[in-house]
Amino acid sequence: MGKIACILVWFTIMGSLGYSQEIIETIPWQQGQKLKWSDFRGKVPPDAVPAATTASGISYKYSANLLHHEVELDFEVNAYFYPEESWYKPAVCDTFILGHEQLHFDISELFARKMRGRLRNTTFSENVKQEVRDIYQETLKELEALQDRYDWETNFSRNREAQLRWNARIKEALERSNGS
Repeated sequence: MGKIACILVWFTIMGSLGYSQEIIETIPWQQGQKLKWSDFRGKVPPDAVPAATTASGISYKYSANLLHHEVELDFEVNAYFYPEESWYKPAVCDTFILGHEQLHFDISELFARKMRGRLRNTTFSENVKQEVRDIYQETLKELEALQDRYDWETNFSRNREAQLRWNARIKEALERSNGS
């Protein structure tokens, strides 16, 4: 693997029902479905140093109804992988690096679950739009911090022992949260 590293790009698409957005090809996170190198369809930048880039993130949509001064929130939060923004260098990438990239996507799913839990456990006021946006922004900040820590501690997959520890840690966290 040498001195080649990977980088992660977070895409954050914020939406609500009725809000128009550009259609971007995505792969939703699904239990048991793993990324393949063929999913990385972006063009490698000519001056790119990293071996691969994973573009993933979380998005949400919701609707809110005010009923007797109580807000009922119906929401959907998902983690997505963005194939056209993700790329790799075939000459230097192997299955171990692909596992590192997969874990970036898995971490995005972990934070989608955390956001779902926060939305479920929050009592919203009539200022629901801002409150949901605040939860989303807080979740993204935590997601970015953990993604950075993951790359730093694993040295972008080059520290195999640390990579294996992170694999086990995120697998356990996903099992504990069980899709919530």
